[in-house]
Amino acid sequence: MNKPTNKPMNNPAIEPPPPQFIAFEGSRCLILGPLREVALAVSAAVQARPLARFMVFDAQNSELVDFDHRGSPDEVLQRLAALPWAKACLAAGVEGQDTHDAKSDSTTPAAPATPAAPASPSTSGPGRPKLGVVAREVTLLPRHWAWLAAQPGGASVALRKLVDQARKSSESQDQRRLSQEASYRFMSAMAGSLDGFEEAARALFAGDRAGLAAWVAPWPQDIQSHLMHLAQAALQALAPADSATPLETPHA
Repeated sequence: MNKPTNKPMNNPAIEPPPPQFIAFEGSRCLILGPLREVALAVSAAVQARPLARFMVFDAQNSELVDFDHRGSPDEVLQRLAALPWAKACLAAGVEGQDTHDAKSDSTTPAAPATPAAPASPSTSGPGRPKLGVVAREVTLLPRHWAWLAAQPGGASVALRKLVDQARKSSESQDQRRLSQEASYRFMSAMAGSLDGFEEAARALFAGDRAGLAAWVAPWPQDIQSHLMHLAQAALQALAPADSATPLETPHA
């Protein structure tokens, strides 16, 4: 079974890969890939084996994906594209191919370049660069406003710096929490009735890699392989600051 590889892109000019989805037929991994490929593979498998049990997940957060498998491939994709959550995923899956086809088509001469229109004078005031900032209401006590007003750059700059610092300091904890949630969501759907489920869940939220691996060892290979992939961040060693907050198993 192939495992999703969400590696960071070093070249900012390269578009990130489309979201990955994973489909299971019973306990066996049927396919892992972009939504378009997964939807077509599941549709074909359903028609060939209508009594089989199929489940499709978002490969990153383990959210269950439900769509109509009936009809021809074009009909399946047409109905899928009508779903708001799927439209962007399908577009991302074919964007790279469309770009490649456009570049490789050398039979059509390129249109002459149109001279750029002269730039209009900027109407923004000094000290207001286009940062994509969004204005929203923030409620603070007077002493908080007094402290922010005394900071270099004013309240907005100070708040942005505070948020960035908080994001960096909690990044590893957030990644571990998201990994726990995705892992538990997947194992609940695929292994909730298997022996050792409760013990495996406790090992997951305790960050016990050896314990989790031992409890899931009797499970079907594809289920345990994908689960251990999802749980990578959850099983990293806890930093001293993070270990002060106990982690609890969510109620089913």
